[in-house]
Amino acid sequence: MRNRNRIGLYTLIFSVAFIKFGALRGEVKTVLIKAINICLECVGIG
Repeated sequence: MRNRNRIGLYTLIFSVAFIKFGALRGEVKTVLIKAINICLECVGIG
């Protein structure tokens, strides 16, 4: 059980690190634009 908790902790640390790295590179804007385009296509506007 202890090993499982350690894997979860490492996964959390890596996830937060990659999210911060993407935010610093300006990827938030790119992801938001893509998400908006997908939503508009789904409702038939875009």
